[in-house]
Amino acid sequence: MTIKIPNVRLNNGYEMPIMGFGTYSGKPEEFTRMISDAINAGYRHIDGAMFYGNEVDVGNAVRQKIEEKVVKREDLFLVSKLWPTFMSPHLVEPTLRQTLKDLQTDYLDLYLIHWPTAFEENMGLVPKGEDGKILFKTVDFVDTWKSMEACVRQGLVRSIGISNFNSQQISRLMSHCSIKPVTNQIEVHAYLNQKKLIEFCSQHAIIVTAYGPLGRPGFQKDDSEPVLILDPKVKELSAKYGRTPAQIALRYLTMQNLPVIPKSSTKSRIEENLASLEFDLSKEDMAILDGLDCGYRNNKWEWALKHPEYPFTLPF
Repeated sequence: MTIKIPNVRLNNGYEMPIMGFGTYSGKPEEFTRMISDAINAGYRHIDGAMFYGNEVDVGNAVRQKIEEKVVKREDLFLVSKLWPTFMSPHLVEPTLRQTLKDLQTDYLDLYLIHWPTAFEENMGLVPKGEDGKILFKTVDFVDTWKSMEACVRQGLVRSIGISNFNSQQISRLMSHCSIKPVTNQIEVHAYLNQKKLIEFCSQHAIIVTAYGPLGRPGFQKDDSEPVLILDPKVKELSAKYGRTPAQIALRYLTMQNLPVIPKSSTKSRIEENLASLEFDLSKEDMAILDGLDCGYRNNKWEWALKHPEYPFTLPF
């Protein structure tokens, strides 16, 4: 039996499942099985991006489940993101159309500006100069956004949003947009609880979607970087509730009404992550997890440290 996943209502009236399935990284030959397992378990929110290099595989997997009549297209919430090398306004629509072709769908449910930092185009997805540094391009993300809005009007995408934007960038975008972003997808977990940015987004009716909700275990560069699901307090709560540390970490976020997009290639963990919705944490234990915040950011976006729109120079 599949688990019923609650939805969060977006500011344009559409709804997004609070538990999504992330598709970042992994072996291409695994994606069909992974997404099949996820859809069979009950996931309907599939989060992806052109940069991940697997949208053809994701599209094939989704098409297979539709042909098997496990789901209909309208049951699914498909997400993709516009990479920094395609932020020039004239590139937005053709880039989105390529994603639609790869995913084998007529529309996206949500399309995000992946980062506020534009890169040089026509040099691959990671354009570098002779010195090995990323080549930046001067593109105003407000102009990018206006092309995103045009895609909504054409029916290519239902909702549009942003990812990795700070409060100042959001304020500027809000002062120039005619269609509000529905979400800001950012790194959020108990070690980086983002309370101030979440509150700021809430004031603008923007839902925060949490990527890296488990603290991105396995992405740490060395033993000096903390691993959330190994934290003693998380383990204590795991024992108390009879749930895994990952389930504790996920429920901490979904109880704040934050959509999460964990990724796993293992069927049992795919199901385990979804089962985190089956219990509640007490107010006292939520406070314990709040207290773990140490400002630890796994994804520092070091490629763009010198970019004028680098988002992590502000407190939030």
